[in-house]
Amino acid sequence: MKSIAKQLTSVGAGMLLSIAAIQVYAAESHIGLALEHAQTAAKAGDVNTIVNHADAAKSHIKVVDGHLKAAVTSLDEAAAHAKQGHTDLAKKSAEEAVLHLNAAQ
Repeated sequence: MKSIAKQLTSVGAGMLLSIAAIQVYAAESHIGLALEHAQTAAKAGDVNTIVNHADAAKSHIKVVDGHLKAAVTSLDEAAAHAKQGHTDLAKKSAEEAVLHLNAAQ
């Protein structure tokens, strides 16, 4: 029992470190940049700044959206290949989804 508890504690600690790393990385990610631009637009006192930062935020969101849609397509293909017993093709499609999800960040 203690061994399982230690393993679960280690896994939990690893997950927390991963989440913390993701939060630090988010400041430089497309989502993080979109959020920064949106916040700047929300605090701006003139229309030009609002337009510029709103447009910048939208451009980052569009990049994320494109990659998320591509990831969904890849995962659909992975499931379809897996249901047909095509393990290698299913794995390749799942790997493509991972690439798109990483790019969406």
